[in-house]
Amino acid sequence: MTSSRSIFDLTSQEKRFQEIEAEIARDGFWDNPDATTAILKERTLLSQRIDTFHGLEKDLEDAGIFLELAIEETDADTLEEVSGQIRELGRRLHRFSLDMMLDGDDDRNNAIISINAGAGGTEAQDWAEMLFRMYLRWVDGKGFKSSIVDFQPGDEAGIKSVTFTVTGQYAFGYLKSESGVHRLVRISPFNASGKRHTSFASVFVYPELDNEIEIDVEEKDLRVDVFRASGAGGQHVNKTSSAVRITHLPTGIVVQCQQEKSQHRNKDMAMKVLKARLYEAEKRKQDERLQEIHDGKDEIAWGSQIRSYVLHPYQMVKDHRIGLDVGNVNSVLDGAIDVFIEGVLLSGKA
Repeated sequence: MTSSRSIFDLTSQEKRFQEIEAEIARDGFWDNPDATTAILKERTLLSQRIDTFHGLEKDLEDAGIFLELAIEETDADTLEEVSGQIRELGRRLHRFSLDMMLDGDDDRNNAIISINAGAGGTEAQDWAEMLFRMYLRWVDGKGFKSSIVDFQPGDEAGIKSVTFTVTGQYAFGYLKSESGVHRLVRISPFNASGKRHTSFASVFVYPELDNEIEIDVEEKDLRVDVFRASGAGGQHVNKTSSAVRITHLPTGIVVQCQQEKSQHRNKDMAMKVLKARLYEAEKRKQDERLQEIHDGKDEIAWGSQIRSYVLHPYQMVKDHRIGLDVGNVNSVLDGAIDVFIEGVLLSGKA
């Protein structure tokens, strides 16, 4: 329970929580409600993690005391009760360990899942629909919510593609490990000769990004220079220091305006230009992040699969990244995929 990673993460998160508390107490914090949303959301998450950790510590200490008493008094009933408490603590600790590992920039976000049938017509389209059903079952089991964004039905059966959102805490963090090619081996239900058939479908998971990019420019991050305007503009423009140059120190972006006679109006216009450029820079970062994720997408073909689902001649689901085999294929197709998700996360291969 006190692994080096857990201690390090908790310490840093307690420090960050204190920083947020100080920021919330600062004068003027509530003046811009839109800007406070992300900070309050982070505060809630950190508070939950810290409370959960300390709750686990207390419950473990209490269980240890009860265990000592049960052993001293050779009380079988109490010993059995404590054993149950320890097993439950183990389950809670496992879940907490996973949550602590989901510390990526987008792990807390909702997820957008796209499933596409590979080559093979009806066979692959039916397989894509089976995967869609599997993920919907998993979503329901987690208490998350799903919503279809786009749905392309198959020609005869199944689906060509589907895109849907999954809303819930750490939805992307958990589901990101599902990105890749999924392979199905079975006796074809669409072939009268009853031959074995291999189908492929791709699953791709994006983080749902906040489209409302807030540009908060602080005075301490700016260097404002005033100078005499040059070029056309008449005697007044050339003789007064009305032109304004603003340098945004964190990014190095420089803007200037000298078209107005008023220094104040030039500064206002320069600030508008600066905010527009900062917005575009942030938007470009988001686009690049999504493109980087997209570039990792494998071809929907043999040899690139992350997981194989075999229904014939034997039954097994195998995750090729971690070498994990599960014999109950029907359970997996009904949404029991946590064993793979958690295995990949804990292996560091997500």
